Amino acid sequence: MNSSEAPLPVSDTVAMSVERALQRLHASSPEAQAALADATVRMRLSKLACASDFAIATLCRQPTLLARLAADAQAPASAMPALDAENRGEWESLLRRHRAAESTRLIWRDVLGFDDVDATLAGTTRLAEDCLQAALAALEAEFAGRHGVFRGDDGQPRRLIVFGLGKLGGGELNFSSDVDLVYGYDLDGVVDPLASDGARPLAAEAYFARLGQQLARLIDEVTADGFCHRVDLRLRPYGGAGRVAWSFTAMEQYFQHEGRDWERYAWQKARPVAGDIEAGERFLVALRPFIYRRYLDFGALDGLRTMKAAIAAEVARKDMADDIKRGPGGIREIEFLIQSLQLIRGGREPELRGRALLPSLQALVDARQVEPDAAVTLAAAYRFLRRLENRLQMLGDAQVHALPGDPVARERIAIALDFPDWHALRVELERQRAIVSVEFGALLAPRRAVSSPGALALYWHALPDAGSTDILADAGFDEAGEADTLLRDLARSPAVSGLSDRARARLDRVLPALLQGAARAGHPMLALRRLLALLHNILRRSAYLALLDEQPAALARLVEVVSQSALLAERLARYPLLLDELLDARVSGPLPDRCELKEACAAVPGGDDAEIVLQALNEVRQTLGFRIAMAFRDSRQDAGDSARQLAWLADGVVARVLELAWHEVASAHGEVPAARFVVLGYGSLGGEELGFGSDLDLVFLYDADPMTPSSGVRPLEASRWFARLAQKIVALLGVVTAAGRLYEVDVRLRPDGAKGLLVSSLASYSDYQRERAWTWEHQALVRARVVAGDDGLGGDFERVRGEILARPRDPAALSADVLHMRRRMRAELDRSDAATSDFRMFDLKQGEGGLVDLEFLLQALVLRHGLQHPALLAPRHTPGLIDAACREGVLDADTATSLHAAHAHLLEAGLSCTLDRRARRIPRDEALDRAREAIRRAARSQGLDFGFASD
Repeated sequence: MNSSEAPLPVSDTVAMSVERALQRLHASSPEAQAALADATVRMRLSKLACASDFAIATLCRQPTLLARLAADAQAPASAMPALDAENRGEWESLLRRHRAAESTRLIWRDVLGFDDVDATLAGTTRLAEDCLQAALAALEAEFAGRHGVFRGDDGQPRRLIVFGLGKLGGGELNFSSDVDLVYGYDLDGVVDPLASDGARPLAAEAYFARLGQQLARLIDEVTADGFCHRVDLRLRPYGGAGRVAWSFTAMEQYFQHEGRDWERYAWQKARPVAGDIEAGERFLVALRPFIYRRYLDFGALDGLRTMKAAIAAEVARKDMADDIKRGPGGIREIEFLIQSLQLIRGGREPELRGRALLPSLQALVDARQVEPDAAVTLAAAYRFLRRLENRLQMLGDAQVHALPGDPVARERIAIALDFPDWHALRVELERQRAIVSVEFGALLAPRRAVSSPGALALYWHALPDAGSTDILADAGFDEAGEADTLLRDLARSPAVSGLSDRARARLDRVLPALLQGAARAGHPMLALRRLLALLHNILRRSAYLALLDEQPAALARLVEVVSQSALLAERLARYPLLLDELLDARVSGPLPDRCELKEACAAVPGGDDAEIVLQALNEVRQTLGFRIAMAFRDSRQDAGDSARQLAWLADGVVARVLELAWHEVASAHGEVPAARFVVLGYGSLGGEELGFGSDLDLVFLYDADPMTPSSGVRPLEASRWFARLAQKIVALLGVVTAAGRLYEVDVRLRPDGAKGLLVSSLASYSDYQRERAWTWEHQALVRARVVAGDDGLGGDFERVRGEILARPRDPAALSADVLHMRRRMRAELDRSDAATSDFRMFDLKQGEGGLVDLEFLLQALVLRHGLQHPALLAPRHTPGLIDAACREGVLDADTATSLHAAHAHLLEAGLSCTLDRRARRIPRDEALDRAREAIRRAARSQGLDFGFASD
């Protein structure tokens, strides 16, 4: 026996209520008598009668519906009745009877367990949409006959757009909810918005306002058949005092200048539900910057606190503790919790802009902003509360959210929800509400300082006219006088004096905590200078002050990062958007792999608009580079992994810039038929060993007849077309945006260097490498790889590269060339201190036994043994080359192990220097000497003594 056929365990009072309802139904029609004669159907109708007086009353009035339910327990939806000129006098009745029938069908499916609460909410939403769409279409046809329409340049009528807000917009309308509507219209491209084209023309504002008013009356008014849906138009601009229908232009101006916090929450769920759906979606895209800020918007929490306080006051004033929507731990707290996290992060993360609550909650879990266990309990609480809310409303089709006082109604609701009695339901309700209250309270917890900076707060509040430097000295600032001067200058600055009261209050809370953190740093004055540089850049950006004010963890992490890394401090100061990363869970989680980095760059918005693409691409590069730097700084990954990720990130950037540059050149000059193009990465980029802030060594190749013209109205020969493309790539990579520039580019490694053409055909490149290239250029080819462009041409390049590297060479001549070039480079570039210096600093890159010595050693091995050992030709990065040489027997295992350790140590030291904006020179110590000796010993064993003399 399934749940729909099990008898109800009811008290005598409830049993009598159910029996009376069935008697009324039995007396209503022959169809009811036939249905009740079937024991299974009678059992189902008993469950229905326990849950809903409204459903039984509807079945009494619509016996054909009862017959349909009895014949098919699954009860599929029925079609919306036609509304046309022929039945104009019946529109109200048809809509109301359809809504009553479909609502009763939804109760039937819900009570008998055919639908879960998600399906019931979705069904209720669809019903409201169907009624709105049918009613609007009928009224539009009537209006067109009387007043005409407004037409765009394309000749198509411009329709009213009905936006559904709240639960209608979210697709989760409760059973007897009103529908929150806002009317809009788009007259862009309309020749005359002052008059429609009918016999009795109207201006647009009057036309669409009257149409909207008639729609609300047709849906909302109570007739002998009841109502269809209650309509609430108060969420429009200026509420009840505002015009009924708004043009898109007027609404955009309103939200730009006068939009309030609560309207951001309301429009977050907005969705066009009737009329011109496509135009409505376009408007919502335009409205997105009002709803979602580009940065982490912790300022939204202040608005939420205000809204919550107002609701709490209303609940207390009206004794609404039993209100499961607005009361403590109620539905609204779950909605506020999810929507607030969406508003905070949705500007940066499009996947968090969902309208429906439960999918949005899952998106927050996927973005690591909500713990999975918390999400499971919240989702369960939400479904429980929404199911209970629906049953409260299903009882009598009333828009209620409070628990009933009537004992019989209480027991009916409890039993219909499969609880033994009201007490058991109430216990479960309080358990679920407690869960919600805890999660919601955590979101709006009072601000907590890192620890109480009382004396420093008093000092700051006394500036600029008073305040004692002794407080700074006691806090830990050795140079208290200098610190005092810096802080007084800040207090007097126009940036501080011009702050709003709210922003100034935030600064007064944040600055003492920053001072306390700086005082505890290893170098307090260094940390203070860096923090003040950052503050100067964010004072006018209230969202960043709000972030530090609301999130003590972010403030503490900021002090830590700024104190320990000059590079990160500088980037945070120049690009405050990176402050968001201090709180992003992904900063401390797993880093994206090669494919994810490339996809992140490929997915930047803007299409082919260079300005938008470059800004977005710079932001992506900054944020991902910051995550990589933080992972290295926190020792969550080693230098080798960090350097490879930086190179993969550059690959993604170059690929997206190539796409953009290609579009721009093709737009101006057409395309070269059947042409192919690749970007090669040399040096650190090619070797997947990029540093923080490294430039890119790029070489460009194409494959086409150089004289073939492009197809545009201003054609160029292929050679010039691809030269223009390469120039465009270099220029775009170097464009300065608000988020910085992408990369400096070095193109001197191309054939013939600075004297050569910027771009080479594959044929000319191949000829050059075979006939004219120097040995050092073949060494550079060891690390060269395709980073972007045509796969087929990339394969052709790999064949050329393989042929060149595997050429037979005289070992003695090769060693002489490699040694000559290395010694020449050291003479010009090595910044190590002389061997006679008492405190010797070693150049990690160019010093003897440094990174370049290791690169030259491995390159020489590839050129010497590549013909006999083709496996040496595949790797580009240093660890891969060492492993290949060991597998092929070119290096013994002990040497390979020591070279791996030496490379890891030198690379780690080099990245650490870069992270603190220091030259890549470090003091000599035992670990460094061990690494250098491993490289020198390996080089000498291969006949390559790179030193001038032993030190």
